[in-house]
Amino acid sequence: MSVSANVLEVFGFDASLVEVKPLGEGLINHTYIISSGNDAYVLQKINTAVFKNPDAIAHNIQLIAGYLAAHSPDYYFVAPISSVHGNQMEYIDEGYYRVFPYVNGSHAKTVVQNEEQAFEAGYQFGLFTSALNGLDANDLQITIPDFHNLTLRYEQFASALTSGNQDRITASKNQIQYLQDHKWIADFFETIKTNPNFKLRATHHDTKISNLLFDENDKGICVIDLDTLMPGYFISDLGDMFRTYLCAVSEEETDFSKISVRPTIYKAIVRGYLKGAGNMLSKDEADQIYYAGLFMIYMQALRFLTDFINNDVYYGAKYSLHNYNRASNQIKLLEDYLQKKETLQIGINN
Repeated sequence: MSVSANVLEVFGFDASLVEVKPLGEGLINHTYIISSGNDAYVLQKINTAVFKNPDAIAHNIQLIAGYLAAHSPDYYFVAPISSVHGNQMEYIDEGYYRVFPYVNGSHAKTVVQNEEQAFEAGYQFGLFTSALNGLDANDLQITIPDFHNLTLRYEQFASALTSGNQDRITASKNQIQYLQDHKWIADFFETIKTNPNFKLRATHHDTKISNLLFDENDKGICVIDLDTLMPGYFISDLGDMFRTYLCAVSEEETDFSKISVRPTIYKAIVRGYLKGAGNMLSKDEADQIYYAGLFMIYMQALRFLTDFINNDVYYGAKYSLHNYNRASNQIKLLEDYLQKKETLQIGINN
């Protein structure tokens, strides 16, 4: 996909004077870097198949930008630049576009390699939520309905067992049984939703390591990619870090002997997150730090297996057992996470 001169001009660029190249490996939005003399910018086209209400994204980012400027002016926040019409998002050539300043000297990572990186990520995502702690999360708009609603994800799984592909249900009987046996993880989420000490917060919802920019010394600079910023619980952000950082291999790995939780990474994430969060968490919330990992790993296993049973209608598949293997991968990760509970929780403040 190329970027038209019309898109560039709406954001104040002369197409004949800038260079535009694809940027990064994001799977959702189309992202480009615009080089203009000594300056650089990031241009994104929003994927409306995933984000059906792009105006909600623009609303949320504008809301938190104003809040941070008023209440945490020293917090480093990368806000979109305005178009020639004064808007932070524009509908051009049948697409929604926005432009951010490029953060000079920054780089992103795709894999957490050590404790220091895990600590930095935990700290930055904790700091982000803490900086927005005084914001009424209900003022944020929903960009993906029920994104981390574990109750709904279990209901979708149960529905697939009655209406899905019977051959695939038979092939998945062991995985299905395991997820049914661990329904208590979904049941506990219901108690969280009714607990007044669990606060709905401005939550990032997509805390993979590539959504943090690092400087040349591997120190975190800032959180990026706020498309999934919505009201949510802290377990979404902390749990997503656990799910995506703890294992040295990804959810695509099919050699399940390589799937293992790294306790040192877990502890580094928690130390960083709690430092960034300060005194933000209530006692009830802090007591469920470990549950955050159960919540996210179990939910992703459910979603992958549900999609496999439903013939890969959501995630798609590069081969016939793709989502079956992804679900099995996450189940193995959950098994190891459960087995190492005591090890993970020992000496967490040391």
